[in-house]
Amino acid sequence: MPGSSLVQTSGRCDGARVCVPGRLALRLTLALLLLQPRGSASSAHCPGVCECSEPAKTVKCVNRDLSGIPSGIPASVKNLFITGNDISTLSADAFGQRLEQLVTLNLSGNKIETVEALAFASMPSLRQLDLSNNRISTLHPEAFGGGGAHSLRELNLSRALLNGSVVEQVSELLQNGTLANLVHLELSDNDLFYLPAHSFSRLTNLRRLDLRNNSIVAFRDTFQDLNLRMLDLRANALKTVGNGTLAELNSQPQLRVDFRENPFVCDCGVKEFLLWLQSTDKVVEKDSLFCASPERMENKPILQARYSELECSYQGDMESVLQTSYVFLGIVLALIGVIFMFVLYLNRKGIKKWLNNVRDACRDHMEGYHYRYEINSDPRLTSLSSNSDV
Repeated sequence: MPGSSLVQTSGRCDGARVCVPGRLALRLTLALLLLQPRGSASSAHCPGVCECSEPAKTVKCVNRDLSGIPSGIPASVKNLFITGNDISTLSADAFGQRLEQLVTLNLSGNKIETVEALAFASMPSLRQLDLSNNRISTLHPEAFGGGGAHSLRELNLSRALLNGSVVEQVSELLQNGTLANLVHLELSDNDLFYLPAHSFSRLTNLRRLDLRNNSIVAFRDTFQDLNLRMLDLRANALKTVGNGTLAELNSQPQLRVDFRENPFVCDCGVKEFLLWLQSTDKVVEKDSLFCASPERMENKPILQARYSELECSYQGDMESVLQTSYVFLGIVLALIGVIFMFVLYLNRKGIKKWLNNVRDACRDHMEGYHYRYEINSDPRLTSLSSNSDV
């Protein structure tokens, strides 16, 4: 047996062995076994619901219906996979201890809804974090700590957000400086329809950004101060790309950008984009960019469009705007008329009394005028009126 080869328990000894009594030899053998290094982490330091591998320092807790992070994870773990469970919240003490050597953490498919402050602060060596396929509705901006830059290099948030409104929290996290070392960021399949301005401005080391399969319509000060190598914008809702965004892309010398599967509108608004496409080599498979509208340009490659075809029907648009305005004005006037008639109905008695008073006043006034007219027109009544005045 290893560790007991130098102990001879029988009465016969040779020069290479030490002769000891049988009981003492047994005790020495047990002591040596206890002092031996363990060949597998699963023998003592592995959670019962997980699988551990000592050579790779890897722990896997996959599809175990866990409601929380299991306790007893070895402090020496480097690769931790906790996937396919039912963990709704990641709190600051979710992992129970500092995992100083942890490099890779996969938490995909756990139905995570809340990531609290300092949830990952106990992992100073973490390089890769996968939070994909979750339902995150609350992402605290200090999830990685409130101090300096974290060591994280790759962050996967694909299909991780409950809806597009969570992007404000993601933007706040990205802008607070804790992820300044991030190199690869995935935000695909999150139903994002916009990105807050300067969301990535603090990620100066970012080289790959994946925004595919969202519903982004336009960008505003989104790619400033970056030096990307790859930008994936496939399958969004881009109808054109503005001059400001084109300038931001031009400022990144090693950039490759993918615009495929976007519904580009080939009218006068796409001319600048077409001119840029013709002059740049930054676009991946730019021959595969097609017009989605207007109907006469549908499915036509943008690069094959002629400037004379890129027209805007301002007259038709103006007529539709005027028609809409007239309809709206008519509705407003009709509503005012109904309100006016309703007010008149409610005050009908007072209005009738007021009209009677006005009528009586007008009649008295007219009778006075008539009397004066008769006096002025008859000389006899005029002299009589003069004598009466005297």
